Amino acid sequence: MNFTDFRLFLRLYGIVECCKMLEEKSFRGRSADFFYMMLFGVMVLTGIVLGGRIVPSVSASFAGIYYLSDSLVIMMVYLWSKYNPSIPIGFILFTCTSAYLPWVLLGISIFVGASPLVELLGIVAGHAYYFLEDIYPRMTGRRPLKTPAFIKAWFADDEFMRPATHVRLAPPAPQDELIRDE
Repeated sequence: MNFTDFRLFLRLYGIVECCKMLEEKSFRGRSADFFYMMLFGVMVLTGIVLGGRIVPSVSASFAGIYYLSDSLVIMMVYLWSKYNPSIPIGFILFTCTSAYLPWVLLGISIFVGASPLVELLGIVAGHAYYFLEDIYPRMTGRRPLKTPAFIKAWFADDEFMRPATHVRLAPPAPQDELIRDE
């Protein structure tokens, strides 16, 4: 296995494990919010790359970026690591907590000689979402990334995913009606 295959393996791990857990736990019952988070990430990443191609001093760095899917995966890994910071992650030679996973992936890219720009873009997009969705509302009481109503209308209410709070159990059978084998 060469280093390119190892990076691909890490991306697939990010898609399968981190993104699945992000959707099932942090966004459970909120499919529209998960979609809006991904849409926000796509818009931020596209804006950064297109803006970077316009600026002459950095345009050469952004000229080779055609696919933003890896950056989107890193963005979701970053968000998952923010929402689940204490899960231990084992690599071949060491173990770290999930809070450091995006930075470990960035270090691996640097170690294998790849450009760290893809990982950095994902971290920037993830932090932009995390700040605007979690930190800024706590500071100001306003939520700028509230999912629009027309996007929520595209998705089901997700009531089937929320546990029912009004479940009634059948009353126990009276003692004299129990059949006893004696």
